[in-house]
Amino acid sequence: MRRAELVVIGAGPAGLRAAIEAGEAGVEVLLVDEHERAGGQLFKQIHKFFGSQEHFAGKRGFDIGEELLARCCELGVVIRLSTVAYGIFPDKVVGLACQGHVEHVQAERLVLAAGAQEKGVAFPGWTLPGVMGPGAAQTLLHIHRVLPGRRALMVGSGNVGLIVAYQLLQPGAEVAAVVEARNNIGGYLIHAEKLTRQGVPIYLRHTVLRAEGEAGIERAIIGELDDAGEPAPGRERALDVDCLCLAVGLSPLTELAEMAGCQLAYVPELGGHVPVHDDNMETTVPGIYVAGDLAGIEEASMAMDEGRLAGVAAAESLRRLGPDEAKAHKEAIRAPLRELRLGPSANQVASGDGGEPSHGYSTR
Repeated sequence: MRRAELVVIGAGPAGLRAAIEAGEAGVEVLLVDEHERAGGQLFKQIHKFFGSQEHFAGKRGFDIGEELLARCCELGVVIRLSTVAYGIFPDKVVGLACQGHVEHVQAERLVLAAGAQEKGVAFPGWTLPGVMGPGAAQTLLHIHRVLPGRRALMVGSGNVGLIVAYQLLQPGAEVAAVVEARNNIGGYLIHAEKLTRQGVPIYLRHTVLRAEGEAGIERAIIGELDDAGEPAPGRERALDVDCLCLAVGLSPLTELAEMAGCQLAYVPELGGHVPVHDDNMETTVPGIYVAGDLAGIEEASMAMDEGRLAGVAAAESLRRLGPDEAKAHKEAIRAPLRELRLGPSANQVASGDGGEPSHGYSTR
């Protein structure tokens, strides 16, 4: 059986940063990912990050991905792609499968950065071709260079919905509207303003009622919601669209953490069930750490900081970093992470006229 000091499962933003931090401390790292390309969602991100220099402000996601991958290679991190981590067994034995070959790796420490999966919404017509998650739309746009549709409806006004809606506009698609069931928009003000400046209406207290079409979606019926959250009679409208994106949230992928025996807690604000962990990102199973969307749905910058914390903590536990050095390093990571979490999240859009598109913003 092969042995490894540290196995990082998931080569997205959190996993890459965990591998780098541990690698810089001299830890031998094995980084595995089920996809053909490392980087996770970073290579779908064409917008510039904002914030601080520590969080790659002014750089586009795909450039950040290239930079992190290059650093991993410099440090000698072993990267195994198209490799599925299908199980975690007692004593941190990881089962890996690649192209029909199965092997087991005995890890001294584990960082789980498996990410999340998109949530769905069931309604009449939701299985029609053209109805998809925002991740599928981004994959078509930025990986395969194909428009997912000529005229789209975005359901959900979180950052993912707002960003992908704007990204659909850039290559020439139309966005008929963004609909949001809540009274307020959930994403950053800067993303919402980009859409409204382009004339995209944002319908608050609205939802999609059904999708219609033959070979694929041809129109979507949206409706206003009453105070009880139910469709208001006579407040429906039809939108001609050939693409409908469901940006209604993410759920952490906890299967591996559960197999490892990690205790979970249900935290709706973080996307559902998440592994319980301390401020070093260590779970209730000693030597197993979590980072990124698996630890709770947040922004990519926060995921990277969590990965850094997990990597430093793993290196410290392997005695590659002394306590004082590790403490100083972790505090240097936690300070900007605290700033991110206290920053301008959830700038709201207020609906002032019964759910019609609102262009008056509030930070209440």
